[in-house]
Amino acid sequence: MSEGLVQAAYIISALLFIMSLAGLSKHETAKAGCLYGIVGMAIALVATIFSHNTDGQGWIIVAMIIGATIGIHRALKVEMTEMPELVAILHSFVGLAAVLVGFNSFGLHDITPFTAPDGISGEMMNAAKAKYYAEQAVLTNIHNVEVFLGIFIGAVTFTGSIVAFGKLRGIINSKALMLPHRHKLNLTAVIVSLLLMVAFLNSPDNIFPVLLMTIIALAFGWHLVASIGGADMPVVVSMLNSYSGWAAAAAGFMLSNDLLIVTGALVGSSGAILSYIMCKAMNRSFISVIAGGFGNDVQISSDEEQGEHRETTAEEVAEMLKNASSVIITPGYGMAVAQAQYPVAEITQKLRERGVNVRFGIHPVAGRLPGHMNVLLAEAKVPYDVVLEMDEINDDFAETDVVLVIGANDTVNPAAMDDPNSPIAGMPVLEVWKAANVIVFKRSMAVGYAGVQNPLFFKDNTQMLFGDAKERVEDILKAL
Repeated sequence: MSEGLVQAAYIISALLFIMSLAGLSKHETAKAGCLYGIVGMAIALVATIFSHNTDGQGWIIVAMIIGATIGIHRALKVEMTEMPELVAILHSFVGLAAVLVGFNSFGLHDITPFTAPDGISGEMMNAAKAKYYAEQAVLTNIHNVEVFLGIFIGAVTFTGSIVAFGKLRGIINSKALMLPHRHKLNLTAVIVSLLLMVAFLNSPDNIFPVLLMTIIALAFGWHLVASIGGADMPVVVSMLNSYSGWAAAAAGFMLSNDLLIVTGALVGSSGAILSYIMCKAMNRSFISVIAGGFGNDVQISSDEEQGEHRETTAEEVAEMLKNASSVIITPGYGMAVAQAQYPVAEITQKLRERGVNVRFGIHPVAGRLPGHMNVLLAEAKVPYDVVLEMDEINDDFAETDVVLVIGANDTVNPAAMDDPNSPIAGMPVLEVWKAANVIVFKRSMAVGYAGVQNPLFFKDNTQMLFGDAKERVEDILKAL
């Protein structure tokens, strides 16, 4: 495939990737956005594999078939509740790829011997020769910086993503790791890495500074995510998404692949924007999340009950819903675990047929992944127009008859607004307690992922419906 045809394919792929991001910004166009991304990646792969610069296409195709077989096999077995950890582990692959590309690119920028132009000699030739080698030295330094930064970003992404996977999977404790002087350790790792880069640029044939930096970056990535508490994991996944994009862009610079640079920049910038939006939704700065996260300060008796709670039954809730004119459902990770979205969708349909105004309130960090609840509800065929974001629906709780809190905890915790000493103080939450009646679906009175007790459970207008969320929702459905 000629260079012109490859570049044309890259431009088409880049446009499709941009259209994919635009499509994913809305519920109605998300499916088309996914298709644009798939087609764009297919074009990019074909153009790259059969480019005139690529050798060993047979081995590449064999490797892709093996990888695709493993990937499809694993992906088909992944439940929606496991999607956050799947995304996290996929980010680690991107980081590892950047590290491998970096080491394979080490020392590859060979300087072509100077060829004197026709018609010059003497001092002019010497000047041209000196200029040529000076330019080549600059290009070599640029390449070495790309290699160094690509390996650093990739290594941080690799181990950070593995820790995020472990926390989401429950293999690693979700509590933040609180090492003494942890901020100083992070700063030291960055400063030492910068000094190693200077040493590497001064002696580019010596790979020891790169190897030492790689070890430091792997430890830095591990500590960076390990020191972030479980409640901030949605932001961490988004942040690692951004890191993986910059790692891909760095690999693109090392390989002189324009499309990989563009694609990495798109992923990196969109991930950074999403992280900013989510931090804003939690009233947090991005730097503060990286430095610690929610729940890192010791809170005394944060998990103790704060009064008496009232229990209810599915039949009583069904009767309450029959007599309601306005109902809001606020889902959380518990709904995903119980796979309760399907009976919830059926209840929504039945109530709407009765003339009840049913809507969903989605907190930006509900679940363990950005948009987790939106995907679950779309999977259950809940109409897009009744699924509203927190800012769109928060003012309506005061005029709502019944709120069903299904598997949500920290995102509906009034302590975020009322208790300045709470670990989640200042975090915007769904103000469900303002409704006439609040029904909380939970297995027990245990605290949420942030490890903070929820005063909502003990309010006069709140009743607890204990048990598996799917079973309780199905009981309500039968009673309806």
